[in-house]
Amino acid sequence: MQNMIEVEGTAKNVNEAIEVAVSKALVQLSLPREEVTYELLDRGKTGFLGLGGVWVKLRVFYEVGMTRKTEDFLNGLFELMKVKADVHASEGEDGRVDVTLSGPDMGLLIGRRGETLDALQYITGLAANKGNDKYVRVTIDSENYREKREESLENLANRIADKVIKNQRSMTLEPMSPHERRIIHSCLQAKEGVTTFSTGQDPNRKVVIAPTNGEGKHRQYRGHRGGARRNFNGNRKPKAAETSPKTEE
Repeated sequence: MQNMIEVEGTAKNVNEAIEVAVSKALVQLSLPREEVTYELLDRGKTGFLGLGGVWVKLRVFYEVGMTRKTEDFLNGLFELMKVKADVHASEGEDGRVDVTLSGPDMGLLIGRRGETLDALQYITGLAANKGNDKYVRVTIDSENYREKREESLENLANRIADKVIKNQRSMTLEPMSPHERRIIHSCLQAKEGVTTFSTGQDPNRKVVIAPTNGEGKHRQYRGHRGGARRNFNGNRKPKAAETSPKTEE
């Protein structure tokens, strides 16, 4: 996305005046010289007998990269929120923008089960892609939270799957985001003895882990700090109208 600013410069001759104006633009934009181009809008007259130098006016064009747009948006947002956070954006695989946040307020920005971080990632993606012809994915992480969360979900999935196989009872996990549900489905895709599907409507959509060799009984798993609480629902069979096993919409 191309943007522009107008700047002025004064020097002994036109070339020097242009360099003065361009230098002003580079300072304002915090960009290297090779990332801007300019158009001479106006060349003022020199002073009497050459005194006073030459005045010029330029229109300086520059490209706003996705990483810079992302950083500028987040820095502005955090300033409004009065949150202290260092933002580092870099280009990742397939042209996506990877953002790492650090600072004393990360607990606030991550939120419960990463919900605030997910919301932040969503609105940043919309803001950074505004005016773009092609959508560029933006990912935001802090304190390696997403990797830790994925590992935690995989451990949970395997632990519950083992119980399902042992007891021959299907179990329903707590509501999760689409991304987290995909992690559960993917983790158990090749595991023998269990199948997975989703049930319910967002934001309360859940993953069901069920035995493959028999209907079994069904119970609901809910994670709590004080330990797991389970509600037994008898011999109810999971609805067949849900998504296909081990897939996620």
